[in-house]
Order: sequence, then C-alpha cells, then structure tokens
Amino acid sequence: MVTKGKVLVCNFQFSFINFTNMKKANYKVIGVMSGTSLDGIDLVYVNFDFKNSWSYKILKAETIPYPLNWQETLSAAIDYSEERLEELNKKYTNFLSGIISRFIETHQIKDIDAVCSHGHTIKHEPENNYTLQIGNLPELAYLSGQTVICDFRVQDVKLGGQGAPLVPIGDQLLFSDYKYCVNLGGFANISTEKDDKRLAYDICATNTVLNYYAQKLGKEFDEGGKLAASGNLNEDLLKKLNSLAFYTQKPPKSLGIEWVKAEVFPILEKYEDNIQDILHTYTVHVAQQIAKTLDDNPNSKVLMTGGGTFNNFLIRLLKKESNCHFTIPSDEIINYKEALIFGLLGVLKLRDEVNVLKSVTGAKNDHSSGVIYEI
Repeated sequence: MVTKGKVLVCNFQFSFINFTNMKKANYKVIGVMSGTSLDGIDLVYVNFDFKNSWSYKILKAETIPYPLNWQETLSAAIDYSEERLEELNKKYTNFLSGIISRFIETHQIKDIDAVCSHGHTIKHEPENNYTLQIGNLPELAYLSGQTVICDFRVQDVKLGGQGAPLVPIGDQLLFSDYKYCVNLGGFANISTEKDDKRLAYDICATNTVLNYYAQKLGKEFDEGGKLAASGNLNEDLLKKLNSLAFYTQKPPKSLGIEWVKAEVFPILEKYEDNIQDILHTYTVHVAQQIAKTLDDNPNSKVLMTGGGTFNNFLIRLLKKESNCHFTIPSDEIINYKEALIFGLLGVLKLRDEVNVLKSVTGAKNDHSSGVIYEI
C-alpha cells in the first residue's frame, strides 16, 4: 500500500511516499556526499542490480570542490544560532540543487530513479539526541526536478542510535570480501563483521585535523603527507593524544567536529611553534589508533578508502603498525565509496528494506531510514 502526506513548501506541493511496492531488480540513482573535511561534494551516477545479491557499476562520477566562501561558512556554522542555521539550510539546499542539476546536465543523464543525498553535517550530538545535516529540505526535489531521498541520520538518533556510521550496510552488501573496511575522511572509521554481526564505529579525527594544520602552512591539504613526513615525532604530544578518553570507550561510538574542538585542538595548540611536528606526530597517532582496531593477521584483508588514502606517509606508517593486508583500490572507489553507498541506502529505502543496522549505531532496532521527497 502506498501512503502519501502532502506538505506545501514555497508554493509547490511535495509527496512524502512510502515506496513499499517499488521492488525491482535494477536501479539507477545519483549518490551525493559531502564530508566533514570540506573537500567538496562527491556525486556518482550508479547502476545497482539485484540478483540474489547486490552488484553495482559506477557510470559517472565527479567531485565539485567547495568555493572558499562555502568552506568558511560551513566551517563556522557549528556556532550559528538556530535562526542563522535555518537560513543557511535554505541557501545550502539551493546551492546543492544547482550542483546536482549541473552534474545531470553535464553528463547528459536521463534515467534516474532518485537522487540519494547525505547533506552536510553541521552538528552531530547523539548524546543529546540531536544531529543536523543541512541540504535535506523538500525544496531539493523541486529545484533539482528529481525524486530525492535524504536525511538518513535523524531517525536513527531518535531510535537511540549514534546516527553514524551509516556506510557499513554497504560494506556488508557490496564489499564483503574484506574483513575490514577503513575510511580515511574527516574522521577515520572502521567496519567489520564479528559473530555474524556488522560492527562499525569512528576511530579518530583524521583530515579534519591534518587539513586544518596544513592550511596554517598555506596548503589546502598535506599532499601525500609530505609536510608530515618532514617533521619530527613529539613523544609528549603523542602520549597526550593517545590518552584521550574516547579511545577507551566501547562501540557503538561516533565523533563530530564538536569533539575535535573540545578535546583535540586544545592539546595541539600548545605545540603550534612547529606545525610540521604537529602534522608528523598526529599522523603517527592516527596510524596507531587505526592499527589498534585491527587483528594484526596477515590474512586479514583491509580495504582502504577516503581522501586520506592518498596520504602516502600515513599509509606507510599504518603498514608498519599492522601486519594486515592493506588493499588500495582504484581512485574511483577511494574517492566515491561513500557517495556510492548513500546511493545504495536510498535504493534500500525505496524498497522499504533495512538500511541502518542497530549493531552498528546502537539504535533500538534495525530500520529503513531516510525521507523521500517526490515532486
């Protein structure tokens, strides 16, 4: 049965639809992801096919860098008032719809079941039953001219979950050949199977910190980890970083920029007389924290993705810290795995199937999360 509820937004009528019967074998969707590292907006046009199990093919993919004004705005928005956030949400939705529309037009994409968009996280406070991703307003459907599936995190938080990470359902369905899936984005996170349950959690802040200090040296990011490699290890700083209380917590657990500002930056600020040493020491810290989550078995395959995978210095350190077998996939998977999986989350929502796992987030139950806007 299909149920509809109507809401009037900007004089246009949208439908919130439960696509219970929309189960078919093939879907073509656009996955859209904006990460906390503010590298840009990742878009993938992907074909998902279901024959006993899920398979995929990325047809088109592109990253649209954020203009400097948007980088600065999104970085500062955590401190905005509720009124300013509402206004920012509208402006970002307009901006995002333009990015999506240009992607469709540039690549002459005709066949689209839905646009599946993560939005951009401004605040993530699951301990306060709150998470905010902007760009998930109903106007996104009208402005882009597409059915939109979005706002995947809010429902999980309402169900007592962390609202993160959400990618592990895709690891389970698309990348089950690997014992571990590690993503190196704004935060490093891990996904694995244990006792027939998928477990996943955030490990530590990664590019949110490394990019911040690279920018103090006039670089957008530390290309290849060269700046970090040129520095020296500060044992005292490393000890303080490794002593952060978050690392002793058991999963499910997740991180937000709030934690970085409250816990990490106050430590690092005392050592800013040498930025290269901070970058070097923090990169060692990341490698050690990731290695602690692995079993150190040479037969354990680890899939590495996310922008941090291009940090050669970090990868070298990680291989020194762990005996696991690390796989560096194609650039396409490194760059677009999260956007790809948010596309899958949207498809699962269309089918009214589970796309968020309670074993991962700590929610009361597995559930099918997200909101569907149809023009």
